[in-house]
Amino acid sequence: MRWLVVGVLALHGLIHAMGFAKAFGFAELPQLGQPISRAMGVAWLLAGGLVIATAAMLAIGSRHTWMAGAIAILLSQAVILTAWRDAWAGTLANIVLLLVVAHSWFTAGPRSFQAQFERDAAEGLARITASAIVTDTDLAPLPAPVQRYLRLAGVVGQPRVQNYRLRFTGRIRSAPGAAWMPFEADQQSFADPPTRLFHMRARMFGLPVDVFHRLTSGHATMQVKLIGAISMVDARGPEMDRAETVTLFNDMCLLAPGTLVGPGITWEPIDGHSARARFTNAGQTISAELLFDADGWLSNFVSDDRTRSSPDGRTFTPLRFSTPVRDHRAFGPLTLAAYGEGRWLLPEGEFIYGEFELQDVTMNLPPR
Repeated sequence: MRWLVVGVLALHGLIHAMGFAKAFGFAELPQLGQPISRAMGVAWLLAGGLVIATAAMLAIGSRHTWMAGAIAILLSQAVILTAWRDAWAGTLANIVLLLVVAHSWFTAGPRSFQAQFERDAAEGLARITASAIVTDTDLAPLPAPVQRYLRLAGVVGQPRVQNYRLRFTGRIRSAPGAAWMPFEADQQSFADPPTRLFHMRARMFGLPVDVFHRLTSGHATMQVKLIGAISMVDARGPEMDRAETVTLFNDMCLLAPGTLVGPGITWEPIDGHSARARFTNAGQTISAELLFDADGWLSNFVSDDRTRSSPDGRTFTPLRFSTPVRDHRAFGPLTLAAYGEGRWLLPEGEFIYGEFELQDVTMNLPPR
């Protein structure tokens, strides 16, 4: 659909050039019966260029499409009105352009989830300071399999993690048998104070869906909007706070293992291939079991402290939550799992609700 709209807008922009050609005598164009001055010809050309620029920005997914598109609509419709008898049909294309501008405003404008994500991330990055290097001494209090995992991951010799930026692709679904929804997601997290910002862009029945998870100061929200404008879910409260605390700790274990030498975690050895951890954040304590494979890699994270929300985000059901991972590979100086699954243990059996592919990781972004 996006490429069809891009094509319509690009053609609309090229047609505007006819007004320029008519004004400067470059072509006869008998279909344009009304005279066009040279000044208006330049306006026609400028309007066409702005429409084409908007089409190009839409094609590359620019966050500023709405800005160029809004100016393009105003100028395009203004020149169309000066030659209404010949050019009225261009208004139909401008209606399409208006829909593009509206969608871009809702999904990337100053009140969008994307803008809120970036504002929150910038606020956190503004307080970043220099950090110490992780040493073997820092690993000494940890259970043996956790120590081995952190060494394999390349944590020793790296700066302590203050923040981490992640990019994912994958697919997600709401229930067994439900249709999968492809998604792209960006995440910005901070170690102190523990903060998780997760912005996902998915598609449901061909329509764009925006999802924003936000955990700050121990309180969490999960908001979902259709086409960036229609609220579908606004979940918050104690159950949401606890669930997101589990998710935050899951991220720490799988995606930022350097944070496991930080405060707020107590460890209980189980055996050579597993350990239990308790993580406390803002008075909320959750626990999880970490399972390691024969090579020492963290292979699964299991917790009974996360709840599954209903589709409308109003009720929560305690279920066993797990995230088996595999395909460890290098992401800069670290080695992390590139593929993971989110699973719920339902009464009828285990249900995979999400498949996540890690595309990019940046540790310790500098202040902005």
